[in-house]
Amino acid sequence: MYAVIRTGGKQYRVAPGDVIRVESQGNGADKTIEFSDVLAVSGGEGQIGRPQSEARVVGEVVEQGRGDKILVFHYKRKKQYKKIAGHRQPFTAVRITEIAFDGQKFTAPEPTKKEAKPKQVKAAEEPVEIAPKAEAKAAKAPAKKKAAPKKPAAKKSTSKKKK
Repeated sequence: MYAVIRTGGKQYRVAPGDVIRVESQGNGADKTIEFSDVLAVSGGEGQIGRPQSEARVVGEVVEQGRGDKILVFHYKRKKQYKKIAGHRQPFTAVRITEIAFDGQKFTAPEPTKKEAKPKQVKAAEEPVEIAPKAEAKAAKAPAKKKAAPKKPAAKKSTSKKKK
């Protein structure tokens, strides 16, 4: 079950339980938003049609905020002209709770809230003995390396050609 709605100049395909980000919808004082501009509704068994009667989609506001920054950069070569501006588009995140048409209602299940589990502290089973520092250093210190044997100097060959 899904519906296609239009809001903020865009179209969204929504189902009960979906969370969508739409253009900013007021100040968010009321926690529910009703979308009355429903373009299509899917019925049972793959039937899709334009709603003849009043169809409506209801959602609850989850969050309001501003999107990522978009940089707008104007540049004209050889003219020493450049201009940069930033923009953050405001949005409203809406969770679709109900789709109703032709006397039928499809509602979303209640969202499950995750509970934080308390951390369990491991009990110390047995104390660990620590070796003295001198013994620890001796155990970790690598054996001294022997110097590499020196290579004999190369002999100069002074071969004279005899004629």
